Amino acid sequence: MIVQPSSKVILTPAGPAFDDTDLAYYETLDAEGAAAEIDLLPVEQAILTSAPNVPPPIERDYPVLLQVPMTTTTKMTQLTAPYKYEQWTFNDTVPGPFIRARAGDVVELKITNLDKTGNPHNIDSHAFTGPGGGAALTTVEENDTKTARFKLLHPGLYVYHCAAAPVPVHIANGMYGLIYVQPATNDLPKVDREYYVMQSEFYHEPPEDGIVEFSYPNGLREEPQAVVFNGRESALTRDAPLKAKVGETVRIFFGNAGPNLTSSFHVIGAAFKRLWRDGDVISPPAHYVATVGVPPGSASIVDLKMNVPAGGTVCGV
Repeated sequence: MIVQPSSKVILTPAGPAFDDTDLAYYETLDAEGAAAEIDLLPVEQAILTSAPNVPPPIERDYPVLLQVPMTTTTKMTQLTAPYKYEQWTFNDTVPGPFIRARAGDVVELKITNLDKTGNPHNIDSHAFTGPGGGAALTTVEENDTKTARFKLLHPGLYVYHCAAAPVPVHIANGMYGLIYVQPATNDLPKVDREYYVMQSEFYHEPPEDGIVEFSYPNGLREEPQAVVFNGRESALTRDAPLKAKVGETVRIFFGNAGPNLTSSFHVIGAAFKRLWRDGDVISPPAHYVATVGVPPGSASIVDLKMNVPAGGTVCGV
């Protein structure tokens, strides 16, 4: 049974204000664990989007059984201008789809492995509580399907990734994404546009006929041949630039898949009007920060106000 907070919380222009009642609510969810009667929950199909797009905010005020279908595949991608690379993907995209849920929801994750190379895959979500963040229940061999349910006990922005061995190899080949668990009450202030951006590294051998393959030695030395946003060179410039009009407020859900390098996330010519570090949406945001450090496996949320008619360059490492 979901226990609603017993006192009102006042919204301020800086974002939601939280008190001990809010924390007590999530502690109640934690205490309930998975014992709630899941079969009585309404069923809802998750809206999944590919980067840089984000699903619309959740307006409902009750938990659901949120169905999230995921498929693992391989896909030849133009990684950089001269080279193609066979990426390992969730739902045929790198990064994987953005998942939007609400604290108290139960995620019904259905994962199917269509990777023809024979690699096993799974999902370790930092939003899930339990062995391996779900990896222990979701490991699938080629042409296999598994379904598991996970109750979302706390809000925040979290990375998910494949945790099949060797974990860094699966991540370095493209198997990662973000899940945003909205607070059950007092979500972030509304903005005009929302975008999804992830940084990651690719390690490859010298090319053969314009195609490059993963390099174990370069990965072990932590010497990437490409550090990119949203899975490939020019993803945020030529392919899908982040657009906004003067006067609008833009929110970026930013994650760093790594697997090795910390990101110093910054937009040239701007400061973050609001910053929720480490995906923490319970604590008050920081204000007018120019650069935020995001280590591998972590995420942050930033808001920017578009004050002048000019482009801003997104920077990481």
